[in-house]
Amino acid sequence: MRKIIYLHSAGALAAAFVLSTAAPAAADSSSCTHHFSGPQICVRLEGSDVWNTPVAIWVNPPKGVKTRQVSLYLNGEMPHFSNNPGRATRVGKTLSYTWSRSQWEPEDRICVRFKDIDRVACERVKSINRAQF
Repeated sequence: MRKIIYLHSAGALAAAFVLSTAAPAAADSSSCTHHFSGPQICVRLEGSDVWNTPVAIWVNPPKGVKTRQVSLYLNGEMPHFSNNPGRATRVGKTLSYTWSRSQWEPEDRICVRFKDIDRVACERVKSINRAQF
């Protein structure tokens, strides 16, 4: 009986140690246009809490399209970044562009739009701190 209690206690301590040393979980999120035909556009926010790297993705570009200008919008306005608009390039079957990592305000609305495409994909910044239990 003592061995079972000892092993159970050791396992609980090991799990507590792993959880206490783990880094905060990422708060990655994404959103895509919801049309069944035509261009499928997505925006992905990669990062944790309010520090995110926006990524624009055109999921189904025609095979002949190798690059396309893409713009990022913050709360409906185009921010003045040195790399905005950017030039999305083909990666496999998709076109994508990644902006620099930045700190955003919680609930900021980040949208992306590819040149000559009417569809816009938007995602809200979420302030998530999963490190607190």
